[in-house]
Amino acid sequence: MVKLWEAVQRGYLRVIAPVADWMVERRINPNSITTVGTLCSMTAGVIYATGHISIAGWVLGLTALFDVLDGTVARRTGRSTVFGAFYDSTLDRVADGAVLGGLTVFFARNDVHQSVPGWTATPMVGVLLMGIIGTFLTSYTRARAESLGIDAKVGILQRPERVTLLSAPQAFFGLALNGWVLIAICILLSLTAWITAIQRIAFVYGVTRDMPDENLRESQSSDSTNAVHRTPADSTPATISR
Repeated sequence: MVKLWEAVQRGYLRVIAPVADWMVERRINPNSITTVGTLCSMTAGVIYATGHISIAGWVLGLTALFDVLDGTVARRTGRSTVFGAFYDSTLDRVADGAVLGGLTVFFARNDVHQSVPGWTATPMVGVLLMGIIGTFLTSYTRARAESLGIDAKVGILQRPERVTLLSAPQAFFGLALNGWVLIAICILLSLTAWITAIQRIAFVYGVTRDMPDENLRESQSSDSTNAVHRTPADSTPATISR
């Protein structure tokens, strides 16, 4: 499965290469690309809320394009910065909240849309609220681990897979089978978000289990100082990567 996903990613990169070349030639600001991608996600969230599931899936699919292009353009034009990485990560959370929030509104207004079984409305609102918490927790656990000097990029659900789950099935199937395809995707997304968060917590626990308390305090103190005084020149490539 991992090899298949990597093959899909390589094929996708080849497809969008001409677009990336065009943006690099015109030296388009990577932060502008990030902003446009986030606006696409927010638009998709609004469309989800109105019940046009298939259209929203196609609009959200554009997000994957911008998610790749901003980092590619930043690296190829030598404009990768600490702020760019921070800005990209921050707007990713906005995008996730907008899309999942839109789906939550869709199910909450099921008495208006009448597109899925009525009894699923309240349970699905709960599922999606848990999904929002799980998605944000997934991102937070990695960020907090990195502040301790630990790379916690583990788990079964990274953001590219999450965007794919939220866009491709909806784009092709919409509310097929009386909405059960959408319901299944939302449940799967919520479960895997929490599983990923728990995997990252377990990973950090394993790494820090035998770490002396003195080392942890030194790491936290060092990170606090770096947060104030760090400049792009002081940052590692991993830090400034978009």
